[in-house]
Amino acid sequence: MDTKVWDVRDYQQNLNQYENLDEIKLTFERGGLVALPTETVYGLGADARNSLAVEKIYKAKGRPSDNPLIVHIHHRRQLEDFTEPINDKVELLMEQLWPGPISFIVPLKRGFLCERVSGGLSSIAVRMPSHSIGRQLLQYVDMPIAAPSANLSGKPSPTTFQHVYKDLNGRVEGIVNGDQSEEGLESTVLDCTQYPFRIARPGAITKSMIEKIIPDCVDDQEILDSEKPIAPGMKYKHYAPETPLTIINSFEGLENAKDTWNNSAFIVPDDKQSLVPKQAQLISLCQNEEDIKTANHNLYHILHDLDTNEAIQDAYIYGFEKRDDTMAIMNRMEKAADHHIGKGDNV
Repeated sequence: MDTKVWDVRDYQQNLNQYENLDEIKLTFERGGLVALPTETVYGLGADARNSLAVEKIYKAKGRPSDNPLIVHIHHRRQLEDFTEPINDKVELLMEQLWPGPISFIVPLKRGFLCERVSGGLSSIAVRMPSHSIGRQLLQYVDMPIAAPSANLSGKPSPTTFQHVYKDLNGRVEGIVNGDQSEEGLESTVLDCTQYPFRIARPGAITKSMIEKIIPDCVDDQEILDSEKPIAPGMKYKHYAPETPLTIINSFEGLENAKDTWNNSAFIVPDDKQSLVPKQAQLISLCQNEEDIKTANHNLYHILHDLDTNEAIQDAYIYGFEKRDDTMAIMNRMEKAADHHIGKGDNV
């Protein structure tokens, strides 16, 4: 398959001026797959009403068919086509947090979307991206777009056009080149099918942010991996580079733990670099432990780069103390890592 590339980087503010916009829309209408930028990661989009198109998403990614997809929209009126009436609390959260990096799981009205999108569930995850190009594209095609991350299943999610092209060139009809994603981690997924709500997947929108709008509306109980995942990223190993990756919480004893660190990389905040074994390669994750936004933004780009550096045989990444703003990045690290080293553990 020849994969078309649409470079729209010069049309951030007015995508309607792009001369091949109709070609992108026609690709969706004909059941093709189009990778598109969002503020979180690049998504692999297809018409959520077209079962053959959605089936192609699973095939292109090598994705398990019981893993549900997120439907992307540009306006809340689109929800009337495929969701049951949404309660006032959820409406308020949507009003305050959309467009933005949060998906809401709400009751599904059957008959409009194809069955494959929901993974056989009676609920559907939906979100409204804030990325300028992604949002304008959704407005122009004016259809619900099912879009998981535009990568091979299990690999690090793509935050740049180059990441998508490496994984999916020849497997999809087209890729929209729209610069690097701002957030760098997938959206928060909030399960609104029960109350209090539950965070099915942590992201940039944290529990405290949600509860500033509606106090005490999110259950503290973590949703565990289950036989029937209700959101992407719950059941299967995700986000993993081919390079073996270990999370470290302590640098104590590391200097003498291996004969040589010459082929090892340490992915750490800048203020921790002096603690790393001297022979190892240093990769900056962020400035310090409070600079979580930068760490989120950099994580997947770093994981992609590990596999392109032949000098790196294994990698060690700094594990943050778990708190509200680090839940998302630690969730992704733990699904990507092979090992975890805490105080008292040996390499």
